[in-house]
Amino acid sequence: MGVSFRSWPARLVARPWLLCFVPINAATAGFGVVLPLLILIPLHGSWADVAVAATLYNSTLILASVAWGHLSDRYRIRRRFLILNYAGFAALYALMIDVGSLPALYALYAVIGALAPAGASASNLLILEKFTESERASAFASFQEVSMVGSLVGLLAGYFWTEGNEGLLALLAVFAALALASAVAVALAISEADRKLTTSSVARHPESLISRLRPSGPAHTSVPFFPHRPRLRPAPVGRLRRWAAEELHHELPLIMIASFLFSLSANLFNISYTPYLYSIGLAAASIFLVNLGNNLAQAVVFPLTGGLANRRGIDRIVRTATYVRGVGYLAAAGLTFAVLARPAAFGANLAIYALLGGAIAVYTTSSTLILFRGVAGREAGSLLGVNSALGGGAAVVGAGLSGLLAVVGSFRLVFLVSAAILLASLPLWTAATIAYGRRRRPAPDAPPPDAPAARVGVEPTAAAKTH
Repeated sequence: MGVSFRSWPARLVARPWLLCFVPINAATAGFGVVLPLLILIPLHGSWADVAVAATLYNSTLILASVAWGHLSDRYRIRRRFLILNYAGFAALYALMIDVGSLPALYALYAVIGALAPAGASASNLLILEKFTESERASAFASFQEVSMVGSLVGLLAGYFWTEGNEGLLALLAVFAALALASAVAVALAISEADRKLTTSSVARHPESLISRLRPSGPAHTSVPFFPHRPRLRPAPVGRLRRWAAEELHHELPLIMIASFLFSLSANLFNISYTPYLYSIGLAAASIFLVNLGNNLAQAVVFPLTGGLANRRGIDRIVRTATYVRGVGYLAAAGLTFAVLARPAAFGANLAIYALLGGAIAVYTTSSTLILFRGVAGREAGSLLGVNSALGGGAAVVGAGLSGLLAVVGSFRLVFLVSAAILLASLPLWTAATIAYGRRRRPAPDAPPPDAPAARVGVEPTAAAKTH
């Protein structure tokens, strides 16, 4: 079994109410850049303080994702959850305007992490419920495009605001107003769907899963996705042993470990990157533009990833995207050896971060489709929960490691370690492809299939060629 994916929407806005998500994405994208700058400039914090904030945020996000997933299934009121999320963000951004200490900022940021999964679950399920099966591919592609447009608007707003020498704290009022605008728009323009689905439905739709796992936020991490609540009691030893023996013949463990390494390297790099840009003398407006380059590259490349996956195969392009990201990290490390004037440093970092943005768009689509293929026909909800737990753990460990290296290391060391961790995942993706081909290869005495397999948009393997 394979999967295919189409990332061009039939039209940019599949339904007018999807425009409600533009302001909130503008607010969250802009806030993702403002948060570390608030720590570094008005509060006179350090790189280590940025890492502490990210650690608290990611830790809260993981716990809250479990709770909101359960609440989304029990109380199927998507519209109210969205309003709560967006209005809550507006209130928290407004409270940060008068923040006077790092502990106060940490507390508010943790609450933002606690609220974030509410909107992620509700928006994803709302699209599943309000669009028919035949419309969902275009609907999710449209949702992604609208979200990316919103992110670009937020970063441009941050650039023009700071370029005009307006304060960062006052910029929070702009983002609070944008978040509130989305809350009001949802209240006025969106109604609850007649049919109700559960979070486990996401596992049956690749476009929906990609939407849930697409990186976003300050460190470009995704909101963890737990279709089922994790069991608090450990499984019996015998059951774990049988599970481990079964998984030895499957590619999923390799996929999950490779994804863990990718997330770990991404969090380590991205959490440290804004402090690095600030340390080399770039102004806040320039830092917004560097982030704009990353998001613009994602917006341009993402619609192309479906066709690329169908032509080149998801197994091949996930390795290519990983390699390109690794080269980008090494290029960033190389910049630390040079003493560049501000215009040259800005241009070089703009190019590198744009390259990383394009690569992560390709990686997200291909890796999620590989994961979707791997869980097909199995307990997808539980397996996706394990994968999300590993991703959440990678976010926390990456933030903690960034804080440790802020004390004992350097930005150069962070970028080199990020590259090493990421490139270590390349053999795992190759091994996963081989394991998938071996698993799909029929037994020597098995009868041939009645009909040839349909083209599914994944890289042909030795197994596929025998059919």
